[in-house]
Amino acid sequence: MDIALLEAELRRDEGVRYVPYLDTAKPPKRSCGVGHNLDVSPLPAGWTFPLTDAQVNQILARDISTSVAKLDASLPWWRQMDEVRQRVAANMVFNMGIGNASLGTGLLGFKNTLAAMQRGSYSVAAAGMKASKWYGQVGDRAKRLCQAMETGVMPVA
Repeated sequence: MDIALLEAELRRDEGVRYVPYLDTAKPPKRSCGVGHNLDVSPLPAGWTFPLTDAQVNQILARDISTSVAKLDASLPWWRQMDEVRQRVAANMVFNMGIGNASLGTGLLGFKNTLAAMQRGSYSVAAAGMKASKWYGQVGDRAKRLCQAMETGVMPVA
C-alpha cells in the first residue's frame, strides 16, 4: 500500500491543525495535527503548541502505523484487497478506530460490510458503508471512500 497516498488522503479528509481543537465526534474529542486524538494519545513530553510540520508528520506516521497494525491484527485478510481498497479500510480505521464487533463500534462494527469486502463483493460493501450512520456523519469523505470501495479508483476530490 502506498503510504504517501494514504497520508495525502488523510490530510485532505482530516485537515491539518497545529493547535488543539474539538472534533465533531459525540462526545467531542480534543485533537490536533491530522486528526490525532489527544485524549487517547497525548503528545510526547515537552511538546508545545503550535506544532511544527515535523511534529505533525511524526504523529501522522505513528497514527498510520497504529491503524495498519490494528487492521493486520483484527482483519488479516485486508491485505489481500487491492491497494485502493486497502487505503479505504485504513482511512476508516484512522477516522473511527478499529472498534469492537460485539459492541458494533468502529470498523469492526461494519460486520456485513467487512464480510462483503473479504469475499470481494465491493458493490455490496459500498452499499453497506452508505447505509451506515458513519456515512451521514463524515460527508464527502464517505462519498469518496464508498466510490473507491465500489470502483477500485480513489476519486481525486
